[in-house]
Amino acid sequence: MKQIAIIGCGMIGAKRAKALVGARVAVFCDVNISRAEALARQFHGANYSGDWKETVWRSDVDIVVVATTHNMLALIATQAVKAGKHVLIEKPGACRANELEPVIEAAAETGALVRVGFNHRYHKAFQKAREIFEAGTLGDLMFLRARYGHGGRPGYDKEWRAIPEISGGGELVDQGIHLIDLARWFMGDFKDVKSFIATYFWDMPVEDNAFLLLRTKDGNVAQLHATWTEWKNLFSFELYGRNAKLEITGLGGSYGTERLALYQMRPEMGPPDTTIWEYPMADTSWELEFTEFLEDIRINRQPTPGLREAAAALEIAARAYEENQT
Repeated sequence: MKQIAIIGCGMIGAKRAKALVGARVAVFCDVNISRAEALARQFHGANYSGDWKETVWRSDVDIVVVATTHNMLALIATQAVKAGKHVLIEKPGACRANELEPVIEAAAETGALVRVGFNHRYHKAFQKAREIFEAGTLGDLMFLRARYGHGGRPGYDKEWRAIPEISGGGELVDQGIHLIDLARWFMGDFKDVKSFIATYFWDMPVEDNAFLLLRTKDGNVAQLHATWTEWKNLFSFELYGRNAKLEITGLGGSYGTERLALYQMRPEMGPPDTTIWEYPMADTSWELEFTEFLEDIRINRQPTPGLREAAAALEIAARAYEENQT
């Protein structure tokens, strides 16, 4: 059984720890060592540490999960890969795409595998949507429209996500990076990036809303909106082909029941043939994602999404930020 080190013991680190199917946590690590100790108490036999540099070199660790603030993700991942450990980095992987270059270089030298935690690909609705998409049911793609948002919480503008030196940006690199990754998963690379970013509500130096229009070389367009001013949590993803449309709503919990709808055009047009799948059960995307990573390691397969997918998503975010600065 693989031994795991989890570096970063906040909400996401704890969630990752509970989703380690087929593995066990050897050590929890956090700059706040009391937080690491508290989490270690919940897992029999787990140790804890406040030193991430020592943690990545431990002989009893096979895989390192990096779930820290964005400014530390790539730095810790680089050292873990140099230590020969396989690594799962929480999204977005870094603050900027060029921060991933040392990770890529180190992985090429040691043969370590690196996965980036875009777990939304593993939601049941997206897994089914991908199956339908790959079967060619939609026909030629036309465009995509997606929205993702929540409303924050009291004091949100004082948290680390509101500090650009730590977060690398606001909502665009938080929930928006998931939308960019999902859009690329279905549409491929984007040639053109048009965007507006704004801070409408929260008193912070990063954006609380990001609006993107992305276009592929073939002219397919993705319209994305990520927001921290969605007072009722929302997830909506619509993919349009010439023959049919896929629509995913909800992610479970406060986002509502996860649901996939397939609308297929009839020869006479008019109201489409409609098939709906609902997934009211608990979200298992984190477990499925980690299980796939274990399979990557078992057969020595490059993980997807990995470093190059994360870099591509971050490049799009960077282009959006640059456009709004000028």
